Amino acid sequence: MSLAVNNASDEREFTARYTSLMRHYRMAGQKIQTGKPNENGDVEQRHYRLKRAVGQALMLRNSCDFGSTDEYKDFLVLLLAQLNAGRRDRLRVEMQYLQKLPPGRLESVKRERVKVDSGSLIYVDRNVYSVHSRLIGEQVEARLGAETIEVWYAGRKVEHLPRLRGRGKHRVDYRHIIDWLVRKPGAFENYRYREELFPTSRFRMAWDALRETVPLRANKRYLEILELAAKEGEARVDEALRCLLEQGELGEGKLNSEAVLVLLNENRSIPPATSIEVAEVSLASFDELLGDGPGVLQ
Repeated sequence: MSLAVNNASDEREFTARYTSLMRHYRMAGQKIQTGKPNENGDVEQRHYRLKRAVGQALMLRNSCDFGSTDEYKDFLVLLLAQLNAGRRDRLRVEMQYLQKLPPGRLESVKRERVKVDSGSLIYVDRNVYSVHSRLIGEQVEARLGAETIEVWYAGRKVEHLPRLRGRGKHRVDYRHIIDWLVRKPGAFENYRYREELFPTSRFRMAWDALRETVPLRANKRYLEILELAAKEGEARVDEALRCLLEQGELGEGKLNSEAVLVLLNENRSIPPATSIEVAEVSLASFDELLGDGPGVLQ
């Protein structure tokens, strides 16, 4: 595994993290030959059987969907208890020969020192994350856990982010970079992660409407609305945009941050999306359809 062995050299030395793991538990690591996984047969077979057992349990459950990560963990704990039920007596025999655990726990997080670039982004483990724009140009420490990433600056934790899976992924929060973008609205047009700056479909609809009505000022006006969402609440601004878009009067001066702020500050509540007014239909129109006028099919 690349986590354990450095394949960049002919000697294939153990990585520093794997060496520290072995040293912490006072164990000695051994390497197998390249392309000979059978030499590690016990571990490989146990891994295969565990994956097969999980797959069969999911088939019996008739669903691979879980409400949360904790629910999936509970499912695995129960499965492992069932799989290990017949091994407890043998485990008790082995326990008397095992050494005591080290007094302290080995730190499991991986630390990386990275610099915040001019776009308020950091590159950690070949993925991209945004941080607050006030950190642009500064060195921060990213602490990678199994599921989260902590960003530390000057001895203080400034961000706690979910860790991205895979490579080449990105997580950009508009709240981190809106101060920077409002000062440079021209950068929004060709911003690489622009799609991340439309938190809901209504924000995208608002920007499209601005491009049609005031193309030269669309970027600036949209960013001012997005800044309002960061300060006043995304859900509230989203409802205000819905109200303005439904009015249909999006000419110059109609759709902007001032109009949104007026709705937010009004005492009356914004009507819900389910509040729909249907115009009354004149019954005389049906008489015209049934008449013998020109163009009416008999």
